[in-house]
Amino acid sequence: MVLLAISAPERLSPAILTAIESGPNILSVVSYWEVVLKASKGKLIEVGDPRVWWEVALSDFAATAIPLRASHVAEIYNLNAIHQDPFDRALIAQATVEDLALVSIDAVIGQYASERLRVVQ
Repeated sequence: MVLLAISAPERLSPAILTAIESGPNILSVVSYWEVVLKASKGKLIEVGDPRVWWEVALSDFAATAIPLRASHVAEIYNLNAIHQDPFDRALIAQATVEDLALVSIDAVIGQYASERLRVVQ
């Protein structure tokens, strides 16, 4: 979602744009990890150097980085097997543990919305 927010914000829903504008914005190192892996495989040419991209993303969104903690990994165990992407599952778990709204364009992630997790799409 961060990639899209940077490159094509007009493709984001009004709810997502409002969430980004109102903040606070938190970017997960899980997203950074995914971008680094994909960029190193040549799948994200538009990112350029992912280390620079990460710093720009944090700055552009006035965001704070959140690390992946053991409690986040443990929460993955509690998730229903709706989504198979390990990065997305880690983001869902992080948002759940930290009581954060998860902003995503992925419709499958919306299926995880619950009393414990608010999903903005």
